[in-house]
Amino acid sequence: MDDAGTSEESREYPCLLRLTDGGKNKFSTKVEPGQLEKFHAAYGSLLKASMTTLRKRDKKREKIRSEEAAARKKKMTELVVVDGPKRGKGRRKRSRQIKAVIKQQESQQKFKEREEQRQKTQSSQ
Repeated sequence: MDDAGTSEESREYPCLLRLTDGGKNKFSTKVEPGQLEKFHAAYGSLLKASMTTLRKRDKKREKIRSEEAAARKKKMTELVVVDGPKRGKGRRKRSRQIKAVIKQQESQQKFKEREEQRQKTQSSQ
């Protein structure tokens, strides 16, 4: 019985690899344990060759976009004060402030709806 137990422990299994190209094509292959190092070398060189077409990240543009997004979010949460007379001098300024308040409320409402939708999709997954 000891011989059967040790033979199972020393047994080597092939490695099964499956991949798709994101569409209809699916591939699979078995790599034997003795060929694993050779496979890793070939696969690594294939990956390195395909990486040359990738673009470098534009960190400056990403930083600008994140700053703009932060500014929009801050502007959305800041309280807009409506002051000035309803009639006469300063009337246009007041009407712009009222429009800004309405726009801010709409954007806050849209933000809440997006958050609720995001939570629903996360809870369903």
